[in-house]
Amino acid sequence: MTPPVIVTGAAGFIGMHVAERLLQRGESVIGVDDFNPYYDPMLKAARAVRLDAYPGFRMVRLDIAQASDFQQLVRECGAVRVAHLAAQAGVRYSIENPFAYERSNLAGHLSVMEACRHQPGFEHLVYASSSSVYGDRPESGAGFCEDDAAAEPVSLYAATKRACELMSFSYAKLYGIPQTGLRFFTVYGPWGRPDMAYFSFTQKILAGEPIEVFGQGQMARDFTYIDDIVDGVIGALDRPPERGDNRILNIGDSAPVGLMDMIAVLERALGQSAEKVFRPMQPGDVTRTYADISRLKALSGYQPKISLEVGLPWFVDWYREFYGPASA
Repeated sequence: MTPPVIVTGAAGFIGMHVAERLLQRGESVIGVDDFNPYYDPMLKAARAVRLDAYPGFRMVRLDIAQASDFQQLVRECGAVRVAHLAAQAGVRYSIENPFAYERSNLAGHLSVMEACRHQPGFEHLVYASSSSVYGDRPESGAGFCEDDAAAEPVSLYAATKRACELMSFSYAKLYGIPQTGLRFFTVYGPWGRPDMAYFSFTQKILAGEPIEVFGQGQMARDFTYIDDIVDGVIGALDRPPERGDNRILNIGDSAPVGLMDMIAVLERALGQSAEKVFRPMQPGDVTRTYADISRLKALSGYQPKISLEVGLPWFVDWYREFYGPASA
């Protein structure tokens, strides 16, 4: 019998979708999540209920930073593949609550690596990094490449993600653990995170409230639909690097969209115009993100399929269904 795949952060946005895709193709999955209250616990609980409908799924409520507990789970279930997607997310929140990032991102990542290195026959650790590690590069007209310097993070969140990559390099060399770090670029879609701009804008527009447009509307993001992200995660998971290698890969859409263009697509999907209040850049934000995805494409044939003009209305449809008539 094939050992289960452990997916940390399984009640999170990306984690739920990755776990579901694995289940749909016949894998057994153990989800790990501590259901922290960073955003609406009801949404996390609903994601868990969705996964619980699959007979091959089991959710374990666990803080990954509890190293002995996580190691015991890995040992008892015999997992040799881990998709480590749990983290304290959010650039702006890291300014208000820095120590949450120390525990979830740094101690949590170390705990996961320790469990993997002690597991006999361990095959592959895939973990979530972030495009934030590249820092703010408004002058760049080309996609961010994995070989570009990632030495000047402009938020603590980005710094912890870069630190996780460096920790993984050391564990790969010391213990031979095959690892892949995925630098995610602005993931959106159904079941998304309420702290993301497209989600909060939807809430406010439907409530008739003004939206705050930071960076005077001049920012751009490489918006990537969740199904395309899952294609990339699974493609990487199925193709582990050599032992002793920590492979870093961008995973995005490779087609940055201006913030004002995103808002226009959202307004059309909602059938309502937004009252916009323009604000300066917030601390920790970056001007523009743009993924060079050539390495992931060469590895797995990864090719994003869903444009923002298609994917954002799909998110709106989900939002109206999930939150009911009050959101209409």
